Amino acid sequence: MSDDKPITPPETPETPETEGGSPEQAAAPETEEKQPLSDEEKAAKIAEAKAKAAAKKKAAEDAEPKDPWEEKPVPPVHEDAADDPDAEALNAEMPGVVPAADRFAGEVTLTVPAGRIVEVCEFLKQDRAYTFLVDLTAVDWPEREEGRFDVIYWMHRFDDSKRLRLRAVVADEQPIASVVHIWKTANWMEREVYDLFGIVFEGHPGLERILTWEGFNGHPLRKDFPVEGIDTGAAIYPDVYPPGGGPPPEETEESEGGAP
Repeated sequence: MSDDKPITPPETPETPETEGGSPEQAAAPETEEKQPLSDEEKAAKIAEAKAKAAAKKKAAEDAEPKDPWEEKPVPPVHEDAADDPDAEALNAEMPGVVPAADRFAGEVTLTVPAGRIVEVCEFLKQDRAYTFLVDLTAVDWPEREEGRFDVIYWMHRFDDSKRLRLRAVVADEQPIASVVHIWKTANWMEREVYDLFGIVFEGHPGLERILTWEGFNGHPLRKDFPVEGIDTGAAIYPDVYPPGGGPPPEETEESEGGAP
């Protein structure tokens, strides 16, 4: 029989509690009451605040003045641009050729008849020094009765760095004359508009698709082109071509109904 006695765990000392509170609350030090500021301290704080305000005001006065549009921004609005010198020159040369002129954010857009686009562009280049065609694009308005497409010409004059836009309205399936003979840069631009919108430019030296392939089904930038995609006609081509790029001659002849 063992002489070992069972070990009794030491008793945990009880934590004194204050009446109606927890031990943590009892241990928390009492919060000291804030003493009111003396008259000297109040005066010092007021002087400090005044000094900061004066320094901030002086910094604002010493800063460079802002431009009017930054000081009080005003959003641009559409204005009548009939008084634009180029609009006046066009109407003087060809009365009534500019039925509408709009100025927005400093940029002028002249609406001209699609049937007179060539003579208008020739006059602007030769007589008004718009020697560079920056861009030529289109906008699709499928529900508009006036005409489905706007064809936009964006020109630049180097003498005073002025830019001018022309807007010509054409109906669906209505062609418009090419201006490649006026600005050579119009060549690929007109091809792109033809490819993506389906607008035909009469007199273009080689009006072919430029971003998609011949046989592509549809014109991707028309508003009625489905965003989920359609059968573009790509399925008729193999995934991989042999070296040289393109189907072998015998396959081309067979597809065209010729003898192999």
